[in-house]
Amino acid sequence: MTSTRHRIRVGHSPDPDDAFMFYALARDKIDTGDYDFEHELVDIETLNRRAFSGELELTAVSLHGYAHLTELYMLCPCGASMGDRYGPMVVAPTEMTLEELREKTIAVPGTLTTAYLSLRLCLDKDFSYVVVPFDEIIACVSAGHFQGKPVDAGLIIHEGQLTYAEQNLHMLVDMGQWWYEETQLPLPLGANAVRKDLGAEVISDVNRLLKASIQYGLDHRNDALEYALQYGRDLDRAKADTFVGMYVNDWTLDFGERGREAVKKLLQRGFDAGVIPEKIDPEFVE
Repeated sequence: MTSTRHRIRVGHSPDPDDAFMFYALARDKIDTGDYDFEHELVDIETLNRRAFSGELELTAVSLHGYAHLTELYMLCPCGASMGDRYGPMVVAPTEMTLEELREKTIAVPGTLTTAYLSLRLCLDKDFSYVVVPFDEIIACVSAGHFQGKPVDAGLIIHEGQLTYAEQNLHMLVDMGQWWYEETQLPLPLGANAVRKDLGAEVISDVNRLLKASIQYGLDHRNDALEYALQYGRDLDRAKADTFVGMYVNDWTLDFGERGREAVKKLLQRGFDAGVIPEKIDPEFVE
């Protein structure tokens, strides 16, 4: 009697922390039983948009993106990227106050990213923005324009948080630190979401294997980091190690009570501000 194979298409970002998380699954380091994982590496805003069609069984999503996807996906309790007093940053060639920033044009990595939502909450108003691929934001801020449009500042995510100073840019606000001062909670940036129609057994298995992959990476840090370095864009090993440590840690193994509270608070504040259209009660895999 042959067992049924399950094809699980996985979408995640081409950056070191996601690569570290998925190392064991991508390199067949753990026994996945009847599950075949196929990996697609795509920037987070594209994954947010693709998730509207439910194309992927397991996908990284921004928590802001998840707010629009609750009919199709539920959150895995593992796989979170949490900014614990750090996170996306707004950078600019010159220093300026938040009041001044409110009147500037800001390059953002996508309007479904949690980075965008948190900045919208921080500035407490609609602001002028240009959507720019996340790995081009630092360059366009330095140049002062993107595709002919003026750019005064940029909202950076991923490894740009460690490299922006090399381009003589100034950090104006750190969204993770701002959020902590507001709430005393970490900023829940990204998560892994699994498609609801897979059924309880498959959902449970996929969540279990995802957690096993994260744990394997943490237990075999050097090997997982070596794999992740190929997605490090200008990061040396030390900086890549720092970056992975920022976003793959105890929070990643489980949101925990405070992490879940942070998700609820973020989505509630997004709704209260009119950025998220419906009140969302996040649903986690049990």
